[in-house]
Amino acid sequence: MKALILVGGYGTRLRPLTLTHPKPIVEFCNKPMLLHQIEALVELGTRITFSYETEAMGTAGPIALAREWLLNDDSPFFVLNSDIICDFPFRDLIKFHLGHGREGSILVSVSHYCYL
Repeated sequence: MKALILVGGYGTRLRPLTLTHPKPIVEFCNKPMLLHQIEALVELGTRITFSYETEAMGTAGPIALAREWLLNDDSPFFVLNSDIICDFPFRDLIKFHLGHGREGSILVSVSHYCYL
């Protein structure tokens, strides 16, 4: 299993918490947001590694940089934003994705919160 967690942005909607801490390490339920994702991925058997951008590249940049690694075999992979907190149904997502035989799958959710 492979996953790419996109860790970036300024965290403006989480201010004042992000004035002193980067958004991914703001705590939720007594641990950093990013750790929730890492633990869920490790439970699946995902090996953890990281890379560092010397300049902000948006969303597509890190995916392009990881392209060779993500596509080096036929296994599915996840691309996650580091500030998403949920009970990730990774096993169900893999089963769904493999079952429909298409190139990709996207997990979305309805939000009733209006970003200003």
